[in-house]
Amino acid sequence: MTDDHRYGGRRQDPRRVSRAAKTLVSALAVGAVFGAATSLANGLSLGFADLESSEYTTSGWSVAEILSVLLDSGWAWAGLAVAVGWLVTRAEENRRSAPAGAAAGAVALLAATAAYSVADSIRGGGQVPWYDSEPRIWWVASVLLGAPLGALGAYAGRPGAIGLLARLTVPVGAAVQMIVLPPGRNEVVQRIGTALVLTTAAACVAFLVVCFLVERRRRSRDAVRSP
Repeated sequence: MTDDHRYGGRRQDPRRVSRAAKTLVSALAVGAVFGAATSLANGLSLGFADLESSEYTTSGWSVAEILSVLLDSGWAWAGLAVAVGWLVTRAEENRRSAPAGAAAGAVALLAATAAYSVADSIRGGGQVPWYDSEPRIWWVASVLLGAPLGALGAYAGRPGAIGLLARLTVPVGAAVQMIVLPPGRNEVVQRIGTALVLTTAAACVAFLVVCFLVERRRRSRDAVRSP
């Protein structure tokens, strides 16, 4: 009787443990970079803003402010979870691992929220502890929304209609938000941000649909040729 059987344990596969560790590290790294970059973009946009000017307040804008608005939008944070879910499951052995994608999506949003809070606290002179610099609802939302979005990212790597629908989620969701609830301090910022996102979303949707149709046609042709 082996030691594993004697003590009722089960030997863990080193490759599985290694993949889990890589998933965690990748999700933490990508989320932290995104959160810190978003906070820094917000701070940079304030440096270019002349809020004492009534003209700038109503119609002024800057490239830094547009970048800040786009990074700090709900669709961008949702896209982060989807992208990380796809990133950690894109390998062949993980392609059908929705739980891994879900875990990665939640971890990525938690890391992004933490990094955003730390960066905001530093920019504010450390007067507010980083764990209190953002409402606690964002920590809860990181888990409740990050998990399903990360699982959706895992499905984005699959072929067929399910994979296509998963891949279309981010560009379509971004377009819907910018139409229904465009972020921005004034109408000029909102119009510029909306135009950029709608143009990019339309290009992404067209590209994804064309790739899907080409791949389906290739599969059909291969099926006809095979004996």
